Amino acid sequence: MAKAKKAAPKKAAPKKAVAKKAVKKAVKTATPKKEEKKIHIKYADKSAGQPELLQIFEAIKKMATPYHGKGEMIMHADTGGQFNLVSHKPVVIGGKERKELWFISALVQKGYVGFYFTPINSGGDLRKQFSAEFMKLLKGKSCFHIKNNDPAIMKEVEKAFKAGFEAYKKLGWI
Repeated sequence: MAKAKKAAPKKAAPKKAVAKKAVKKAVKTATPKKEEKKIHIKYADKSAGQPELLQIFEAIKKMATPYHGKGEMIMHADTGGQFNLVSHKPVVIGGKERKELWFISALVQKGYVGFYFTPINSGGDLRKQFSAEFMKLLKGKSCFHIKNNDPAIMKEVEKAFKAGFEAYKKLGWI
């Protein structure tokens, strides 16, 4: 009888091991395959209590939507009042290969909407195409601080999308 008692636990152990393997296999199959690469920027949503900034942000985002899917352009919309429109066409700029090229981003900040227009640094004469009023909003290299929902400024933003897309296309970056 002692042999029977010893044999029973030995038979039970393999069942536990089989169960563990089944659980691991189920977890592996349930785990999604490689997820699409996401782009994250460091800022959090600073838009609480600023509905006028959200209107500006949504208007800019609406202008960006038609460019999603043109060439290699992909819109990366994140929660928290930000989006990025990025070209995923590999390009060589200044002898350096780049896997992606940022086009336009918008981000709700505490007192303004940051409109990041990277084509302005593409080496063309884009700066000359915009009004002096719009260029006064340029802070730094490519960030425009938009504080008011002014129709004239929003037309300049729309013009920036078109001019920037054409500039990137001409350079072969899209």
